[in-house]
Amino acid sequence: MRMELTRAGRQAATRRQLSRAGGTTAWYIIVILLCVGMLLPLLWMLTIALKGDNDIYRLPPQFFPSEFHWNNFIDGIQAIHFERLFFNSVVITLLNTIGSVISSTIVGYGLSRIRFVGRRVWFYIFVGSMMLPGIVSLIPMFRLYLQINMYDTWFPLFLPAFFGNPLFIFLARQFYLTIPYSLDEAARIDGAGHFTIFTKIMLPLTRPVWITMAIMAFTATWNDYLNPLVYLYSDTKWTLSLGMASFAGAFAGVTTTKWNQYMATNLLYMLPPLIIFFVAQRYFMQGLSALGTSSQNK
Repeated sequence: MRMELTRAGRQAATRRQLSRAGGTTAWYIIVILLCVGMLLPLLWMLTIALKGDNDIYRLPPQFFPSEFHWNNFIDGIQAIHFERLFFNSVVITLLNTIGSVISSTIVGYGLSRIRFVGRRVWFYIFVGSMMLPGIVSLIPMFRLYLQINMYDTWFPLFLPAFFGNPLFIFLARQFYLTIPYSLDEAARIDGAGHFTIFTKIMLPLTRPVWITMAIMAFTATWNDYLNPLVYLYSDTKWTLSLGMASFAGAFAGVTTTKWNQYMATNLLYMLPPLIIFFVAQRYFMQGLSALGTSSQNK
């Protein structure tokens, strides 16, 4: 009788293991299929970038190129003056990223660690401004920069970043609230002020959140098309987003778009945000988790 129970228990355990293994296998298959579906457009871009002019319009379409045309990358770079546009985008993006991170971390520290009258009101104002679409302030801001002679300059593209980003301020405040106030009190006993507490204690402890801000600001500025289109007139000051848009139509006097060169240049355009994200993705995930894990330490 005992042997039969032991055998039945082993069979049940085996069935549970097989069921668990089957579920895990099915989950991996689903994830792989989803990844393939998401990567397929990127792979299609890569194959077009390596095709010749005749292979692009072949019917039925051919996924793998019959001959690899690596010169499409060189020709695409030369067609839109990629080096100049890349330099413009890097400068504007770095200034915007630095300004957003510095200003937002400082304001977030003030709203979370310094007690003053109206602190909650200011916080609600910042959160409420997140609900307004950016297009609402486009015309007033354009008129402002036009009147102060900043039209066709880079200042409208990075100057607002030094006055804080509502989303980043909210993210910084939520992360600062997870840090015990006892650290501030211990530092004050040793004679530290707010500047020392902010630079020596808060910034090292909140590395995930300001790295998250940097990634988000870099990606948003690098891919921004509307603001450079509105504020920049001279093509020597264009960003890569405008250059890529001009590559794909008559906006730059091009009658026939070289789609292979366009895709090749577009792949180079996508590389910086992808590299930055993959290098710092661990901190990015930790920073986003602050949205749901804030503590109300008063």
